[in-house]
Amino acid sequence: MSRHSPEPVAHDTGSAMSAPRSRRLTARLGAVHLRRVLVVAVAALVASVLTTSMATSQTNQASQTHPSGPKPTVVLVHGAFADASSWSDEIRQLQRDGYPVLAPANPLRGIASDAAYLRSVLATISGPIVLVGHSYGGAVITNAATGNPNVKALVYVAAFAPDDGETLAEAIAGSQDSLATPDALDIRPYPLPGGGTGADIYIKLDRFREIVAADLPARVTDVLAVTQRPLEASVFEEETHDPAWKTIPSWFVLPTADRVIGTDVERVMAERAGSTIVEVRASHAVLISKPAKVTNVIEKAARATATP
Repeated sequence: MSRHSPEPVAHDTGSAMSAPRSRRLTARLGAVHLRRVLVVAVAALVASVLTTSMATSQTNQASQTHPSGPKPTVVLVHGAFADASSWSDEIRQLQRDGYPVLAPANPLRGIASDAAYLRSVLATISGPIVLVGHSYGGAVITNAATGNPNVKALVYVAAFAPDDGETLAEAIAGSQDSLATPDALDIRPYPLPGGGTGADIYIKLDRFREIVAADLPARVTDVLAVTQRPLEASVFEEETHDPAWKTIPSWFVLPTADRVIGTDVERVMAERAGSTIVEVRASHAVLISKPAKVTNVIEKAARATATP
């Protein structure tokens, strides 16, 4: 009878040793994962705190830059030899920035009558107003804004800012910068409604770019020249009364190369009015050639006179 020895029992020493090693590996992996989770969480927390802090800072800064309360309506008054479309770029930017805007047609028939018309427009606007005038429009806003408590700021853009009892002819007299001399003008008669004949002033077509808008390309000034809205000649002999700049804060965009009114006499008027003067390297048509700079001054005037 054969005798069989019992088969030896095989012990898997590798398997026995792998269990502790596996646990250690798992623990290490878990620790690494935990550290990564903690890093991500801390980074997210820091980012949240920074974002909140920046947002708070920006909000505080915005509240200081833009005082509470409704934004004023910006009323843009064009001058002679132009129409309200001259303000197109300013209108677009002001509207993007949340300002209500109105750009009425200036009749260009006389200081007293044009101011009366603008006064009637202003009377329809509730709330604060920033009143802006270009060129002859400056004389109109000077006479129209007096006594209107809603007008918080005046902005003159290459404009007349006449004094009490002063005519535009007197204001422009002696300018060494203006080229708008009689030989550069066309005068066209027209019938007056009550009888008689009036006189409309135009800039001669071949002098328009040189005098009005030398910093604009000819393809633009060629159109501006033939679409001029004329100014009644008699406005130069009308006096201003109770100029609004004596009681209302004013700003003045002063182009360095104005050949219509003349930079020299504009500077005199701006300083006399106590205006905040902003010089811009531009022609009389600064509202077309440098609209961003003009808009910036308008918005500065709006912020500076806003009610807290």
